[in-house]
Amino acid sequence: MQGGHCNSQLTWPLSLSFLSQFDFGAWMPNVPPTMRRPPPTTKGTASLEDILKTIPQVNITCIALSSLWLLSKEAGDRRPLGFYPERHFMEEEPRRLMETFQNRLEDITAQIDRRNQALALPYNYLNPPFVENSVSI
Repeated sequence: MQGGHCNSQLTWPLSLSFLSQFDFGAWMPNVPPTMRRPPPTTKGTASLEDILKTIPQVNITCIALSSLWLLSKEAGDRRPLGFYPERHFMEEEPRRLMETFQNRLEDITAQIDRRNQALALPYNYLNPPFVENSVSI
């Protein structure tokens, strides 16, 4: 189970970072890939001209958006967390631990689904069916 535990501990933050990048970063002022000038040091002092001279050029922004879009796309062979198509273990103990892990993921999914029903915009980045079983870029 230690390997599976390590996998889940590493997968969730990476999955979260990649899946949410495009949603947040598609509005380039949130994450400008480069800046041609330092940001203002005093709030409220930047003019429109200052902002336009600071944010990246259009071609740089397009390259950054393409990268974010590519990193946020699901792989064609996507496998959600806890899904194991191959049977690597014949022993009872690892199989029992995998089943326990899958049951816990189902509980987490149910909790997240209940919480999301009350939200105008559901938050699924850490919902197990939306998290990759392993890192795949």
